[in-house]
Amino acid sequence: MRFGLDEAVEEEGRRSSLTPTKAVEWLPLDKHPVFTAAATASAAEVVASGRTARNLLAWDGDSRLYLWDNRLQCLHRISIRLGEPEPSFVLAASPSKVLKADVGLEFEVDRISINRNGSALLLAGSDGLRVMYLHGHSSSDNQAIICRAVSVGSEIYYGKTNAIQILQASWHPFSETHIGILSSDSVFRLFDLSLDIGQPEQEYYLQQAALGKPRNAASICPVDFAFGGDHLWDRFSVFILYTDGSIYTICPIVPFRSVHKVESLLEIYADAQTLGLKSDNSIAVNNSNMAVSWLEATFSELAQQLSEGVTLPALRARPYALFDACLTLQGPLNKICHGEEDSSSIRGAQCEGRACNLIYHLVSKDSILVTAWSGGQLQVDALADEIQPVWRTDSAPRLCVDSYDHILGVAMICESDSSEAAMLKPDQQLDHIVWLGHSPPLLRIAIVDLALPKNTEGGHNILMFADSLIPERMYTLHIGGVDSILLPYLPFTNQAGGKDETMRSPIVNAVLTTCLGESPLQSSVCGFTPLADSFGYSWVVGVTSAQECVVLDMKSCNSLLPIQFDMDKDDLFSDQEMVPNPPAIISKELLAGPKAILLPQAPNLRSITADSIEGRSALHQYCRIFHETYVEYGHMVYFELKHHGPQIKKIIDDMHNRLDEAKNKLAMVEDKQLMLDDRIASAIKKHDDLELRLQRLRNLPGYHKKPLSRAERDFKAELSKLPILIL
Repeated sequence: MRFGLDEAVEEEGRRSSLTPTKAVEWLPLDKHPVFTAAATASAAEVVASGRTARNLLAWDGDSRLYLWDNRLQCLHRISIRLGEPEPSFVLAASPSKVLKADVGLEFEVDRISINRNGSALLLAGSDGLRVMYLHGHSSSDNQAIICRAVSVGSEIYYGKTNAIQILQASWHPFSETHIGILSSDSVFRLFDLSLDIGQPEQEYYLQQAALGKPRNAASICPVDFAFGGDHLWDRFSVFILYTDGSIYTICPIVPFRSVHKVESLLEIYADAQTLGLKSDNSIAVNNSNMAVSWLEATFSELAQQLSEGVTLPALRARPYALFDACLTLQGPLNKICHGEEDSSSIRGAQCEGRACNLIYHLVSKDSILVTAWSGGQLQVDALADEIQPVWRTDSAPRLCVDSYDHILGVAMICESDSSEAAMLKPDQQLDHIVWLGHSPPLLRIAIVDLALPKNTEGGHNILMFADSLIPERMYTLHIGGVDSILLPYLPFTNQAGGKDETMRSPIVNAVLTTCLGESPLQSSVCGFTPLADSFGYSWVVGVTSAQECVVLDMKSCNSLLPIQFDMDKDDLFSDQEMVPNPPAIISKELLAGPKAILLPQAPNLRSITADSIEGRSALHQYCRIFHETYVEYGHMVYFELKHHGPQIKKIIDDMHNRLDEAKNKLAMVEDKQLMLDDRIASAIKKHDDLELRLQRLRNLPGYHKKPLSRAERDFKAELSKLPILIL
């Protein structure tokens, strides 16, 4: 009896396991058991989750989707397949893996984000911050995978006597181990998780200088930050957003031991030497000289690249900081509207509430900064000039070094320049102010009103996401659902492409709407992420607070992209059918065949024996040419066909299916042809019978009877009124 009881308990525990051991089954993502299971959360929990925008869904960019469950305090790892078996499908492996932290979380998670190599996950909430490493060991009961979770900066943010709150935390886009944290004490800290999770690697104390304008206490509070992208000095920049909508920037900030492409470094190095060191202005020469010194010290192999001609794909940043200068808090960045300075009164009339979120997005030649306001508006701006590093020599940083004088940490005070000369005016020429330390202005592109319902509890919190497939498109997550915003007008990208276009308003489309019920809090979206594959297909995945998953194919939304026409061409409105260019599945180089290589000049091969030195040399040379010309080309063709084979097979199968459908329709038409002929003959016969009957009716005597005239009708009426005499 005891053995049977243990066996039953073991079987029951196996059935209640969070990670079942049955065979893997591929299901549509929205039909996955994680989402189709009945939600056990109470109505109060659902309403509480809808009070603020949160994102509990993350994608590693490859084949894994992560969903955090606040009720069970666990992370679901779902393996997915994009575009199988149809391009609009997203399949998920069932059962999914369940990951749990080795220590309990004492706060509710509001947002998760994954680093760029998919090895760690950031769990952020209003009352705490944890980093969960996604590689762990199985638990004793095989119910979940136990992963290590660490607290970042616990002595700074979570001490008993500390009242410092974390405003925003984000992974650095050019490092797998660095996290940037902006806190309520106006300090931006950069942590390196591979060395020390308790103490920051770099600290920047932000201090605004008064510009002579009256400002309230709320305007000097930072609220969000964003790292720059892969464009010149933007990759070393951090943009700080304040509650009044003003944006500041700090440059350069680089994570220690991070890896960067040589092409990008050489581009900014040449810019500093060409436009800065050769300038006639002493200020420009001084600023560019400090930038060149910083580049050569941080990337010591950079000068060797230029002098010796050695080409390396990437360089690693060394820990370095100027010993006699601190970085300048550049800003606030002036906002201009096509040459005119944007006044705060106009901005206040269009944007309501306070600034709450900031996102940086690089679109070709344009560096886009989008600010979300609590009133439900988005302010879209573009940098009108390039970011350049600026230092202040009136203060020195504080360095932490080891026994070998190697830099371990840096701390400095970043103060903004209170002089009006540091602000770039709209009427100044950009060519004459390069490397003079001016803050770049922001060119106003548009202000988008999302038309959100009025919220009296502190306004709306809007989260923004960039689309990796279509750079001009971005998504917003808020209490009313998810919207997609398309930017048809990009000033510098259109100018570089030779397009002289007028400014057009962004295109806003609702992707998911949760305001159709009585209250938008009953079905808020608590998780969202865009997906994309290498074949140009894109999807969006949304998870509601009721554990419902929605997968939408964004192929139909691609048609919203603006179509460019050349009005100077005469054949714009010709009768010829416009046929779109087919997608280039195989490269043109492979279709053109192997490149023709001239054979080397050699004596008559018939007079050379194969055993001689000349014969062996000639054979070796011809074998090498044959290998370079045909064997390598064959390997390239094999790789291309193997790589694109599934996609080509899918296209061919789709064409065969369409051909079979067309044949079936033709067969159905042929089968119905006889029936249609009989019905047509019957209709013609019926028509002839009706014509004959109508002709017979026309031959009746009453047909030719003429109607009474008006006088006759009056006389007949008078006769009817006369009394009838009875004889």
